Amino acid sequence: MAHSPLAGTLPNLEAFCRTFETGSFSKAAQVSGVTPQATSRSVARLEQALGITLFRRTTRSLSPTPAARDYYDRCARALALLSDGERQLEKRGGVAEGQVRISVPTTYGHHRLLPALASFAERYPKIKVDIGVSNQNVDLVRGGFDLAIRRGTIRDKTLVARKLGDFSLGVYGSSAYIARAGIPKSLDDLAHHECVTFVMPSSGRALPWSFAGGKSFVPAARYRCMEDVLGVLSLAKSGLGLVQVFDFLVEEPLQRGALVEVLAHLRGPGRSFSLVYPKPVKPTPAVRAMIDFIVQHAGAPGRTGT
Repeated sequence: MAHSPLAGTLPNLEAFCRTFETGSFSKAAQVSGVTPQATSRSVARLEQALGITLFRRTTRSLSPTPAARDYYDRCARALALLSDGERQLEKRGGVAEGQVRISVPTTYGHHRLLPALASFAERYPKIKVDIGVSNQNVDLVRGGFDLAIRRGTIRDKTLVARKLGDFSLGVYGSSAYIARAGIPKSLDDLAHHECVTFVMPSSGRALPWSFAGGKSFVPAARYRCMEDVLGVLSLAKSGLGLVQVFDFLVEEPLQRGALVEVLAHLRGPGRSFSLVYPKPVKPTPAVRAMIDFIVQHAGAPGRTGT
């Protein structure tokens, strides 16, 4: 059988179809959970293999060529057939089974993922799940993990990243502390308040608080926590000061009135979490089931996944 010049280019075909459908490399990348640069390179490799131009590029626009329009119809049908074939094989094998090992940070683990896993267990009774709850960025391959959830921008090019959403931050204090110290009205007021902060393991410095307009504040805290960021929340609940944390960490104490939000008018941008897994590895049915579940059920509120 003759060797096809397109052998091994399935990711390039998928990048082409997503780009054609969305009209831009950046939107296609967002759908696929990769970077715009990676999507652009995949399309360029496909163009080189085919010997044709699929998109006309300018600094401000991207438009498909007539050849791309004809090619897209065939590619879309081919990818749909492959996807259908995978589903049929999974059905033939029955309910997905196997083992999944996932690493997750303490905040996201305790307050987003772990509470949702009862639903996963009910849906996939034959899948076993090992969960490493840690704030260390583990090496997935050396640690034997299939998946990990990480905060911030994913710069490791060996990983596929599925963004789970941007999660907002707020400044909170216990009702007892607010009654004792008053409500800060501005960032300047924070200098006169007790603040509890988290020490970043990588630098040994306090994690700055972020606010609207790109402003930040580094608390001169008497009480600081290392390793586990949930410790700052426990200290704030006990009345030792204000804390800036993700909103999803304080839903229950906020509803009870145990915590009170301050400086809500100065809220800044949220911080992102992403689900990552090694690029060269094709996920098993069990791992694929976990990926789909996390994207759909443990992402940002209102997010249905990509």
